[in-house]
Amino acid sequence: MTALKPFLSYFYKWEKTTPHEVYLRQPFGDTWEEYTWGEVGQMARRLATGLRSLGLPDGAHIGIVSKNCREWIIADLAIMMGGYVSVPFFPTLRSGQIREVLELGDVQALFAGKLEDWEEMKQGVPEGMPIIAFPQYEGNSRVTEGEQWEDFLNRFEPLAESPEPRLDDLFTIIFTSGTTGTPKGVMLTYGKPAELVRMEKEEDLLKLRDGENSLISYLPLNHIAERALTEVLSIVYRCQVSFVENLDTFAENLQAIQPTLFFAVPRIWTKFQLGILERMPQSRLNLLLRLPFLSGLVKRKIHHALGLNRARILITAAAPMPDSMKDWYRRLGMNIQEIYGLTETCGGFTMTRAGEDTTGTVGRALKGSEMKIDPETGEVLSRGPWFMDGYYKNPEKTAEVFRDGWFHTGDSGRIDERGFLRLTGRVSEAFKTAKGKFVVPAPIEWKFADNSDIEQICVTGLGLAQPIALVVLSELGRAKERAAIEQSLRETLEAVNQKLANYEKVATLVITRELWSVENGLLTPTLKVKRNELSNRYGLHFERWLTAVETVVWE
Repeated sequence: MTALKPFLSYFYKWEKTTPHEVYLRQPFGDTWEEYTWGEVGQMARRLATGLRSLGLPDGAHIGIVSKNCREWIIADLAIMMGGYVSVPFFPTLRSGQIREVLELGDVQALFAGKLEDWEEMKQGVPEGMPIIAFPQYEGNSRVTEGEQWEDFLNRFEPLAESPEPRLDDLFTIIFTSGTTGTPKGVMLTYGKPAELVRMEKEEDLLKLRDGENSLISYLPLNHIAERALTEVLSIVYRCQVSFVENLDTFAENLQAIQPTLFFAVPRIWTKFQLGILERMPQSRLNLLLRLPFLSGLVKRKIHHALGLNRARILITAAAPMPDSMKDWYRRLGMNIQEIYGLTETCGGFTMTRAGEDTTGTVGRALKGSEMKIDPETGEVLSRGPWFMDGYYKNPEKTAEVFRDGWFHTGDSGRIDERGFLRLTGRVSEAFKTAKGKFVVPAPIEWKFADNSDIEQICVTGLGLAQPIALVVLSELGRAKERAAIEQSLRETLEAVNQKLANYEKVATLVITRELWSVENGLLTPTLKVKRNELSNRYGLHFERWLTAVETVVWE
């Protein structure tokens, strides 16, 4: 059995034994600035001394709000070394939102960094709260309030000791992004990631080896998936972490990094697919993949062009990925494995393993965790040693999701005879039509995944005679003639409806003018569709669209 220990102890090990090896890499155009394990340790130790000078009580909650960058991880290490609790936030929060979570999380000091609109956001930060500002990054706001990073670091001597937290000490409070309702602060002690690490080492799921791994960090570090798969794993396995400069340079940065493990949410995999198909139509790709002497060359070229030539394992998580998408990538020699879980489960409790036929499933339970289906509601219930300790200062909500020792995920599903979990949608997303029938939207939406003209889709229809679907066109779709788009969508709609029960059949596809994004409030920061927001924005038109003569209409 692998010994349980806080992952900070691994950092101390690498800081001492490999001080000159590069840990963090930050791009500035074509230049990469690199920090070694020893340099990161010295900066974190100086910061920890500085935090202690603020007179905060032991275990004080310290916020981090920034896009991913080297200072994010260094600040988090300092918080751990100082004996404090990190409370990270999405960098896209507006002033009212950050005011709410700062209050809910009892935050007493704040690291503020790589942000696009600090001027607006800072209006939600209480006057007098200690702020430590990361260095300014080009194209982002300059945080002039509080202590400046370099000045603060240089004022203090490095922490001499290497304090280790206890496994039952609180490590972090992560606020759920949530599609509705008040954010809830998920409490994770150091024992939770320690249990996940022990399980991973024993199962060897990710095929990681100390010092032989390169990771890319671009999904929000305050989200549990990126925190576990990038920050925690990089520290445990001595991985090199390279950051992305901005969204415009993502492809270029990924190409330069060529990570050995790559994790992306389904929306990113869709973007990659559409990018490939823009350069090579599906018909040509199909032809080339059928030719033995060209197939291997084409696959290698695509892997290299994506920046995934060295990737030993490819992962998707955060939202279900359609089988058709996995099959498409599998034909390119890219086996994408899926992890299923929530913030409350410290990231995951099932995974699709390499070499297994996992079609239609999100895999088997991870070693040490269990799952079952509620016989009355069909909800997926689970438990495991790395699940959260509860919601911060919210025992009522904690009691709602933990009943009789089982965590209620909010997802519906079934477990097949092999022990593989098949998800069928969110319990709360099912809606009742005017005919009194319940419709679960997610499985219907997945059936549209084969149409590369569609980038996003949301099936809706509470109180309507039949469901309708709102659609955002992909770049491929937007480049086509209107008639070609309508024909493509009509054909897909007919094919999908043939597989559905009468009450599930989608009456109308509505092409919306506006793209759905985090910025306009139609996607969560983890790129999930906010169904309620879409209904609020378009609901007045649903009846008119339902009764339209054409099955494909334009907003």
